Amino acid sequence: MPIFFTLKEMEDHFIPEAKLMLITLLICLLLLGFYITKRASRSRGVYLLDFACYKPPDAQKATNQLWVKKVEHMGIYSEDTMTFIRKGFRKSGLGDSTYFAEVYHKQVFDPCLKEARREMEMTVFGSIDMLLAKTGVQCEDIGILVVNCSLYNTMPSLSSMIVNKYKLKENILSYNLAGMGCTSGLIAIGLAQNLLQVHHDSYALVMSTEGITENSYLGDNRSMMITNGLFRVGGAAILLSNRPSDHHNCKYKLLHTVHTNASSSNPSYNCIFQEEDEAGIRGVTITKDLFRVASTVIRSNVTTLGKLILPLSEKLRYLTNSIARKLRPTANIQPYIPNYSKSVKHFLPHVGGKPMLDELQKNLGFDETAMEPSRMTLYRFGNTGSSSIWYELAYAEAKGRVKKGNRVWQIAFGSGFKCTSVVWRAMRTVDYDEMNPWTNEIDGFPVNVDCDDGPSAIFFEPSQ
Repeated sequence: MPIFFTLKEMEDHFIPEAKLMLITLLICLLLLGFYITKRASRSRGVYLLDFACYKPPDAQKATNQLWVKKVEHMGIYSEDTMTFIRKGFRKSGLGDSTYFAEVYHKQVFDPCLKEARREMEMTVFGSIDMLLAKTGVQCEDIGILVVNCSLYNTMPSLSSMIVNKYKLKENILSYNLAGMGCTSGLIAIGLAQNLLQVHHDSYALVMSTEGITENSYLGDNRSMMITNGLFRVGGAAILLSNRPSDHHNCKYKLLHTVHTNASSSNPSYNCIFQEEDEAGIRGVTITKDLFRVASTVIRSNVTTLGKLILPLSEKLRYLTNSIARKLRPTANIQPYIPNYSKSVKHFLPHVGGKPMLDELQKNLGFDETAMEPSRMTLYRFGNTGSSSIWYELAYAEAKGRVKKGNRVWQIAFGSGFKCTSVVWRAMRTVDYDEMNPWTNEIDGFPVNVDCDDGPSAIFFEPSQ
């Protein structure tokens, strides 16, 4: 074998090998780049470590009868209007242990800014204190803060109030959502989810609440009295994480978020509207378009979600039914309603009111057991706005019904008109929790909610 190569022999021997090595290197680099790009574009897992619902002191409880007497004592309503109010409470689905703001229990009713701020401080700080105690997470580790409250809006904002109270770090991503209705709590979850996709190893604190102190309607327009009868004090703090290590100690993993916004439609935009009445008194008007609008928007949201969560058998039945109805329009074929209970174990709709819960149950095919958390939340805590869905989840947990692998569907809707669905998967079976708002009384539920039904059972008859 020769020790030296001629130039021609070197070309014949080394250049093909060098080309092969270069091609191999390029292929490896391309594969590595594809892997890195794929990994970077992949959705990061978002986990719910825990949540906490505020439970006001017993001194703030008030029966429906006590509230009616308070209204009578004000002396601002005619006897016809008082009869209308009493009838409304009988139809509300609320029990006699809901919580009013402190200002309602005072001899002189003065819903001033100071009282409104006190309500917010009690609700917000009470929820967050409990959440931090449950999770053990340090304030300096929280990188994202999202607060939502529709009607109460002040300066500095609620998010600034939280940053100041808990001395959160200066570079925290802080957002304050206002005016978005009772669906804003799940919109806040969606916003936190998106932020957690781009900020690594972060905790996101979501605070959902509503202020009622300044937002009572003291006029005589019946379509603006609904908020007085349904809304009560409440709030919930939720801690989300995208840290891979939290996969093993979280309660739930976020699977899907679906947002539907129909504000471009005038009937949808105007069906829940904050404005002044003829006497200049501010309140929230609810029109008769609400049920029609809500039905359309919720149906759109549920249809989109169904494409993500329904089993193939239900999708095929729905598709077959739709085709048959189009091919034979005169055959009076009834629309097929997919069985969503095959996809989710726990259905938790916002407690907008008893009629809304009745419609959702009828249209989605859930049984009474599935509707129990929402009905009992309405009865025990009233409509606490965007936080009500968390009292419902707390109810299911307190009953020991949340098992590992269960899917939980929260759906909320509100002004605009907007609807949001969020689906979680339980990462473990939820054990006893002494900080659950239902813990000391869960054995007394469910109860029979005895209230009038009828064509006007939307609590108060809305205006045209």
